[in-house]
Amino acid sequence: MILDFRKKEIEEVFRTPIVQQTAFWSEVKRRMGISSIACNFRVPGSEINGYGSDGGNVTSDVLVVLRQIDRNHSIAYVPYGPELDPLDEFRGVFLEEFSECLRSQLPGDCIMIRYDLAWESFWAREDDAYSPEGTWLGPPAHQLQELRFNFGTFNQNLRKAHTNILPSNTIFLDLRKDEDSLLQSMKAKTRYNIGLSQRNGVAVSVAGTEDLSRWYALYTETARRNSFFLHSIEHFRAVLTSTADNTQSPAEVFLLIAEHDNEPLAAMFLVITGNRGTYLYGASSSRKRNLMATYALQWKAITLAKERGCSEYDMFGIAPNPDPDHPMYGLYRFKTGFGGEIYRSMGCWDYPLDSEVYSYFAATELISQGYHIT
Repeated sequence: MILDFRKKEIEEVFRTPIVQQTAFWSEVKRRMGISSIACNFRVPGSEINGYGSDGGNVTSDVLVVLRQIDRNHSIAYVPYGPELDPLDEFRGVFLEEFSECLRSQLPGDCIMIRYDLAWESFWAREDDAYSPEGTWLGPPAHQLQELRFNFGTFNQNLRKAHTNILPSNTIFLDLRKDEDSLLQSMKAKTRYNIGLSQRNGVAVSVAGTEDLSRWYALYTETARRNSFFLHSIEHFRAVLTSTADNTQSPAEVFLLIAEHDNEPLAAMFLVITGNRGTYLYGASSSRKRNLMATYALQWKAITLAKERGCSEYDMFGIAPNPDPDHPMYGLYRFKTGFGGEIYRSMGCWDYPLDSEVYSYFAATELISQGYHIT
């Protein structure tokens, strides 16, 4: 299936709407002391959705982040990659062969490859994956997922990770619509809250590095309130100041802050890559919630992405369904109010390279698992 596989320079990573597959993201990681590699690969177009009906070949690439987990072991992490999505019946076979090709490019102490697959879930469009009321029930148990994904593979080696790192459920808004149409496609309460925030005098502005401390205060408050992973302020400094302008896949980054009477009430990072604007990080205060600052903030990000030429907007992370007990239920209610289409991806999958060490790693990860965005 894979006709060619070779390493290339990070600067040559192709333009893509996926933030985590850009040279920009590699630069962010480099500034945080984390290395990455990039590889080109070529496959028959007949095995890829929508390409190569004439029998031609398709060339794509992948960005791989290398993480040292202790002095003697590392893992290869592929965030939302490979971007190229084979036909369903070829997915497992493709990823197995891809992993074996990638193995030769990795450090000798690498124990596994972890893919955070952005491919749409096998079960996203299957009728029996939904309740009679239309609620998505989610994928089946891990063992059944593995049986399906490994069908036709030689080693039966693809393993469903115990937890996802990046969100596996999101919402995409179509920014090709005009602003009035975007507003009309929202829920009435969301549309009302956007107007209410504006009438309440909430102002949203583009901030700079001098405002990182204001962002980080809101972010720390939000992390503690919702018990999610806390990045350092240096991580956000790297995101805000990295551009990778000298590459094929740069990014524009905006730190937006919503204020009332000079008091910051909500903030977010908007990252524009390719034709997509992504709501990458968000934070809000527990104060003055009646002013609906988060709605003004989100509307500003949507319109800014549209002004910058984006055709889609990624809300980046919701609960899989409207389950009040899910820790991301609040985000589900908030983000679905803006309209758009829910997209459900495959989530994290592992390809062990050292089965014994991988088994130990997976067991310890299960004990300490938690949700965070990297």
